[in-house]
Amino acid sequence: MAFAWNSVVAKIKRRRRRWLAVGIVMVLILLALDLLFPLPQPGRDSPYAVVVLARDGSPLRAFPDGQHVWRHPVKIADVSPLYLEALVAYEDKWFWWHPGVNPLALMRAGWQWMVHGRVISGGSTITMQVARMLDPTPRTITGKLRQIARALQLEWHYSKQGILTLYLNYAPMGGVLEGVEAASRGYLYKPAKRLTHAEAALLAVLPQAPSLMRPDRYPARARTARDKVLRRLEAKWGLTIVADALTEPVYAQRIQEPLLAPLLAERLRKEAKGQLRIDSTIDPAAQAMLEGLLADRAGSLPPRVSLATLVMDNRSLEVVAYAGSADFADDQRFAHVDMVQASRSPGSTLKPFLYGFALDEGLIHSESLLSDVPQSFSGYQPGNFQQSFHGAVSVSEALVKSLNVPAVEVLERLDPVRFSGLLQSSGLTLNYPRGASPNLSIILGGVGTTLEDLVGAYSSFARKGLAGKPRFIPQQPIQERRVMSEGAAFIVRDILETGGPTAKAVNSAAGAQRGIAWKTGTSFGFRDAWAIGVSDHYTVGVWVGRPDGTPNPGFFGANVASPLLVDVFSILPENRTGKIRQPPSEVTQALICWPLGTRLIDETAPLCASQRTAWVLGGVAPPTFSDRLRSGSARYTYYLNKENGKRVSPECARGPIVKIEAARWPAALEPWLEPGLRAKTLPPEWDETCDKLYRPEAGIKILGLTDGEKIRRPNTGTMPPVKLEVRGQPGKVYWMVNGQMIASGKGTMAQPIRFNQAGRYDITALDDQGRYDRISVSVIESQ
Repeated sequence: MAFAWNSVVAKIKRRRRRWLAVGIVMVLILLALDLLFPLPQPGRDSPYAVVVLARDGSPLRAFPDGQHVWRHPVKIADVSPLYLEALVAYEDKWFWWHPGVNPLALMRAGWQWMVHGRVISGGSTITMQVARMLDPTPRTITGKLRQIARALQLEWHYSKQGILTLYLNYAPMGGVLEGVEAASRGYLYKPAKRLTHAEAALLAVLPQAPSLMRPDRYPARARTARDKVLRRLEAKWGLTIVADALTEPVYAQRIQEPLLAPLLAERLRKEAKGQLRIDSTIDPAAQAMLEGLLADRAGSLPPRVSLATLVMDNRSLEVVAYAGSADFADDQRFAHVDMVQASRSPGSTLKPFLYGFALDEGLIHSESLLSDVPQSFSGYQPGNFQQSFHGAVSVSEALVKSLNVPAVEVLERLDPVRFSGLLQSSGLTLNYPRGASPNLSIILGGVGTTLEDLVGAYSSFARKGLAGKPRFIPQQPIQERRVMSEGAAFIVRDILETGGPTAKAVNSAAGAQRGIAWKTGTSFGFRDAWAIGVSDHYTVGVWVGRPDGTPNPGFFGANVASPLLVDVFSILPENRTGKIRQPPSEVTQALICWPLGTRLIDETAPLCASQRTAWVLGGVAPPTFSDRLRSGSARYTYYLNKENGKRVSPECARGPIVKIEAARWPAALEPWLEPGLRAKTLPPEWDETCDKLYRPEAGIKILGLTDGEKIRRPNTGTMPPVKLEVRGQPGKVYWMVNGQMIASGKGTMAQPIRFNQAGRYDITALDDQGRYDRISVSVIESQ
């Protein structure tokens, strides 16, 4: 017995070794086959589409693969559980248990084929369907065997979750759509995570015959197939739920490419470097309204004129709307040129920062006296946009009216290099022409910057002096930089919104009513029109122009950009509390005395020609800038004849005299003072007893033409210049024609004046002491 038992044991061991050897050989064969016939890699020949999403997950724009297939990456967790239940219950209820192939289902399918002579059910598992998606095979016996082999290979390499994820992403859904996420968004305009019971059943059955059951083309067929799935799920979902789902009609939107914020989507796709799903901060409702507004506005503009708008939330720095061109479908308007990123001349939009910096430097307060008159700054002679001058103006008036000469005057005191450095350190990139350096022209647009940078910088006026870099994706970190103090930001914003404490803003009612503070700008030659504004909630920037830089005569910020800016604010949800914005503790109001520019106190009250209510920062009320044309103290003394009120001096006076303490106006301003103010604040004419002694110094006189003279201009040929001279000033004299300085030189030299066309000519000669003479002549064309 012992011998027989040992023989049996030995035989079993030999067979076991044989089977082990066979098993090892089979494994080696399978490994060799796996190496020789590797699984096609998902995405190698059919990569995903890149999709850029709005903040609510809806698509802004999608970029298909090379075959124009729409395939959006999705994970199991991002798909509705209802869809997963419908898919597994209908397609492969043993999916989680079989090794990739269900032998019973295959035998059933084979028996039905032999009996009916046609395919009744395919017998394919979800794994086998994925195998056919990755490695398409013909619908033959050989093709089925190959599909089975690939299915087993898949189960070897992937987990069940991995195989299901492949199905969710590659299942054919009709037309150019592949994957449940693309189908859900393409047909239903919603993410796959929010599918209803009926929608889940519809998309679960669609891969069975995607071309024949497309819900956008064949809703009746799609409904029949969907209802079949729903009835199979009665045991799982319940009769009530299924009955309700069966009543839901099958309706699908026409498949169309999502196209919101197209230029931003293109920008984010390039910056994402291969990322397939890109989440953005865009609010789809605000974006759609903005694009509609711009397309409507573009219809009233000449061809090739484009528009760009950027809307940023001041609290989070998230960009909620982005339009880089007027209409992405209008190639005539340079639709694919993103003007949010383009460097352009900002015109006057940098002026608010200039006055904010000057406030922080203690150079000005909101009502500092400035001179809006023709001036030469080391050879640089700026003019105003409307080619007119206003004489004496305050900082508030200069900013609201966007006057150029006062801005240059302040910049000269601050220093252009410092101004440029402060702007760049606050995050606003400045692009100078090649070989150029910071100079006085920077404040009038002699530099380049972008709408994106301007919006970020302007947000400082609503964010207590802190500028923020616009954020386009939620993951982008918040980047803030200090631009100016909270007090300076408050004062500048208040001036732009209401005109400051004196409430003298031009057309400020619209801004004050909406709580909007804005500034316009126009670049040289009408090439760029700007409007940048802030509210408590948003910062909005608008640009209008031609991307190729061609001028648009008559287009400036106030008439084309600012109306659009107000309309953009009107479509945005603004959470206003109705409370009046309170100034920070370092900002107070004070009565200011002109022309000194200092606080009104008992000592200066007699010298006060005009009172102003000003915003003062840190309690500092700096005086008016020192006179550029006349040296000496801002205060001076003169004497009057007590009897007739005429000017005298102690040396020549006869009778009692009165000593007068006065404050000087800047010399360049004296010719521009109103007659009443001039009579009130300037010394009267000399008394006849002092006339011979002081008359030569009392003023200067233009010779060569008389006031009111009419000159006839020949209608042919060129009229020779008229040479004018002055008497009473051998030193330097400044010549102005119609408010523009044309020349300066010694008073002993004749000044030629040309009259190139008919009209009125106001000619002024002014010396360094502020003395002047002015005549007006009329030029008439000869008949």
